[in-house]
Amino acid sequence: MAQPPVSPVVLVILDGWGYREDAEGNAVAAANTPVMDSLWAAYPHTLIRTSGKDVGLPDGQMGNSEVGHLNIGAGRVVPQELVRITDAVEDGSILQNQALLQTCDKVRHSSGKLHLIGLCSEGGVHSHISHLRGLLQLAKAQGISEVCIHVITDGRDTKPTDGIEAIATINRYIAEIGVGQMVTMGGRYFAMDRDHRWDRVKQMYDVITTDGAGAGKSATEILQAAYAEGTTDEFIPPVRLAPGAIAPSDGVIFYNFRPDRARELTQALIDPDFKGFDRDLIAPLAYATFTQYDPSFPVAVAFEPQNLNNILGQVIAQHNLKQFRTAETEKYAHVTYFFNGGIEDPFPGEDRELVQSPMVATYDRAPAMSAAAATDVAIKAVEKQIYSLIVINYANPDMVGHTGQMDATVKALETVDRQLGRLLDSIIRAGGTTIIIADHGNAEVMFDEQGNPWTAHTTNPVPFILVEGEKRKIPGHGTDVNLRSDGRLSDIAPTILDILQLPQPEEMTGRSMIVPVEFDVRANRTPVRLSL
Repeated sequence: MAQPPVSPVVLVILDGWGYREDAEGNAVAAANTPVMDSLWAAYPHTLIRTSGKDVGLPDGQMGNSEVGHLNIGAGRVVPQELVRITDAVEDGSILQNQALLQTCDKVRHSSGKLHLIGLCSEGGVHSHISHLRGLLQLAKAQGISEVCIHVITDGRDTKPTDGIEAIATINRYIAEIGVGQMVTMGGRYFAMDRDHRWDRVKQMYDVITTDGAGAGKSATEILQAAYAEGTTDEFIPPVRLAPGAIAPSDGVIFYNFRPDRARELTQALIDPDFKGFDRDLIAPLAYATFTQYDPSFPVAVAFEPQNLNNILGQVIAQHNLKQFRTAETEKYAHVTYFFNGGIEDPFPGEDRELVQSPMVATYDRAPAMSAAAATDVAIKAVEKQIYSLIVINYANPDMVGHTGQMDATVKALETVDRQLGRLLDSIIRAGGTTIIIADHGNAEVMFDEQGNPWTAHTTNPVPFILVEGEKRKIPGHGTDVNLRSDGRLSDIAPTILDILQLPQPEEMTGRSMIVPVEFDVRANRTPVRLSL
């Protein structure tokens, strides 16, 4: 027997589309966005918080896509790895971490070197430089004298030239603790790719695995010369600073806590069947990662994944409803792995489709990215009318915003606005309801106080818009829909369950954004099709 057509709830995540009143240096304000403007004027809307303690980060810490999607899908504030690891460094418990102790033990018995690889940054998105201090203290306590630091410079989650300060911090740690030497340096553009651009990764791999005397200049001198030529931290070409290549008798600790941009370099170092580029397999004696980068990697994991039960995708599956996820390559892991609480495999009834991101050096060269193709995929999913929940992420505001290029970011926002209009037309035809949010801010701040390009995320709130569908009315909420003004990302999953009329599990501590009313009358608004 054929199932009746389903009018979906569609969650649209405008990645990096923040809200700021001041129009100066604000790409969101500068862009021509008639769809978002008309939705903001015509439908229930509010602002939600996406940073700091509202998403399980330290107070004042900007949010990011991994943290955002984790909180959205979990329906609760999830304590983040940044907090867990920082606490371990500050209370000294990192010195008793078994995975790290085992790595140090193997290095000590082999008389090898200990290599510390990570993003040297205070950005707090992929790593934190203070965690390097904890690892140097660990090496000192374990009697390891030869400690090689492989510096990955940031310039994306920090100001473009903050690398100079990071190098000064590392030198201070080395002097204070009495162990460690910077032996290589390279920008995250090369060391932290996540889209199989193996030509970039190979450059970092070759430098950290091939020995030599070094460049004859200090890390600070190399950065100063690069800045003078217009090259910022993110794009520093990998360079050897001093002898100390990774060898088979050595141990490696990769201290990025966010997995997605640490996988490729790790895979190149440990996988005997690696096919990304030709290389001599070093196969270090011991390899530890701060968090689980991939369940299949044969490495020690210092901070095991948290178990999140009864998350949104799981609840949808438990009620035998179908769901669909799509995004282009840059954000695909976020609407799948992170949205599902760090679970790689889909839930029963969960379909997915990956859209390839354009292969360009930086996305200011292709600000439209693959938004149109992702929209095509989402529209097909809507038109099937078999999915109760559809999730789509538009990567453009974040990925182009990270380039610091104002004009390109405006084009990116305008592209997303047009594609959102196309998608909304299909959802309205299907009678579905749409929730439009962002996971964090970015594109609303393009310059810092000195007028320099701002390439990092922000702590600003983001939009929440509820576009109610004719066949997916908000039950039990009267003739109008009022939204809470104190929402955060962990409230999205409860809101979706509210609309789907599914019970909220006790593990979900978020609250529906929809304010209940005393009488049970279905709303009588007829959604207006957008004509653009």
